Amino acid sequence: EVQLVEFGGGLVQAGGSLRLSCAASGFTFDDYAIGWFRQAPGKEREVVSCISISDGSTVYADSVKGRFTISSDNAKNTVYLQMNSLKPEDAAVYDCAAGVGCLRVGADGYWGQGTQVAVSS
Repeated sequence: EVQLVEFGGGLVQAGGSLRLSCAASGFTFDDYAIGWFRQAPGKEREVVSCISISDGSTVYADSVKGRFTISSDNAKNTVYLQMNSLKPEDAAVYDCAAGVGCLRVGADGYWGQGTQVAVSS
């Protein structure tokens, strides 16, 4: 059974940092890409970042470039999203998803349960 479990959400002041974790199981980690998405109230879900586990290539939304870093620990089947210089507009529910390549993350229904990130101004 494919499972993705997120950790690390919480409340932080603007300018602060959080690190989200996405622990994966039930599939061959190296064969997949893991992406982070977020959805704020009243807004559409948007992709934040993605990493291809096999080659480590990454992509970022323009809104987070230079502030967020995605990485993976293949020994732990875990992907991290380090979020620095957080802004109030970063507040959202963050979800990780898996797929065969960054263009397909989430397409097969492999999603975590979501973790809330709140940023106070």
